[in-house]
Amino acid sequence: MPAGLRKFYFEEIKSYKHLLSKNKIAEAWACLENAHIIGQAYPAGHTRIHWYMLRFGFRIKDWREITGQFPRLIFGGVKSFVGTIPVGNTGGANVPALRPMKIPDHLLKILELYPVNQPEGFGQ
Repeated sequence: MPAGLRKFYFEEIKSYKHLLSKNKIAEAWACLENAHIIGQAYPAGHTRIHWYMLRFGFRIKDWREITGQFPRLIFGGVKSFVGTIPVGNTGGANVPALRPMKIPDHLLKILELYPVNQPEGFGQ
């Protein structure tokens, strides 16, 4: 992951931790979704976010999220490595794992600055 993009990725993780500590569950989850979109093209970043999502599922005792994150944790980084990610997917068990999604404009602006390793279909 390019250093500039890594900065935005880790800012989302930092915001997630802060919001979670304040018990702002929905806002914290949104930060994980943002970090997922930012990092999903990069194996380590993609896997790390699914790890956070799995831990989040345990934290809020959401069995759907917990069971949904196990396969994503195992296969997400592999899909990034081979370049077959569903672009824009937010990463949670509340959406199909292979569904491409529209990237929110505020994230698209960030991602367009660092086009390295962006898969086909990016930005659509």
